Amino acid sequence: METYYNPEDLAKFPDMAKDAPELGKAFFSYYGKVFEEGALTAREKSLIALAVAHAVQCPYCIDAYTKDCLEKGSNKEQMTEAIHVAVAIRGGASLVHGVQMRNSADKISF
Repeated sequence: METYYNPEDLAKFPDMAKDAPELGKAFFSYYGKVFEEGALTAREKSLIALAVAHAVQCPYCIDAYTKDCLEKGSNKEQMTEAIHVAVAIRGGASLVHGVQMRNSADKISF
């Protein structure tokens, strides 16, 4: 089945710096710094990235951080739980915007 998403394109991510080298250098430098050990371990950051990848629905990031999580010692149970956290936050964020609808409906109420 053909899809717009091509897993081989993930390896081309660094190519995005070719036509804007200064911006590419700045982004990839920042990106690298973010994932260094700090107050959070690299493993914890990878789990967060996997959850965010699902929230923003980036198949490239899902592939990359699934692999990264496994390489950093996470298991499928931990990875699945991290994804459920993202699902809960994303769902909750949609639901809480219902308050805005209710406020608007109360003002317009017929």
